[in-house]
Amino acid sequence: MVKENEVLHIAELADIGISSSELGKFTEHFNAILEYFDILDTLEATGPLERQLVNIFREDEVRPCISQEDALRNSHNPEDGYIRAPKVI
Repeated sequence: MVKENEVLHIAELADIGISSSELGKFTEHFNAILEYFDILDTLEATGPLERQLVNIFREDEVRPCISQEDALRNSHNPEDGYIRAPKVI
């Protein structure tokens, strides 16, 4: 069971702001997630998989697409053939 001070510590490490009004709800959700992990820990995983693995992705095929010029047409700030995005860090 996680306590509110531990949730605050984790939030601080993750740089997530949690207000005092949200703290109780976050702690409740955090403990619910951990309870699911406790359920998963009770499962035995010694046998083989009962389902066949299936590739759900399509084959990687080259297909016709729009030109670079068309792709940049709606860009607000194209630069040297690329879309310039604002710095994140």
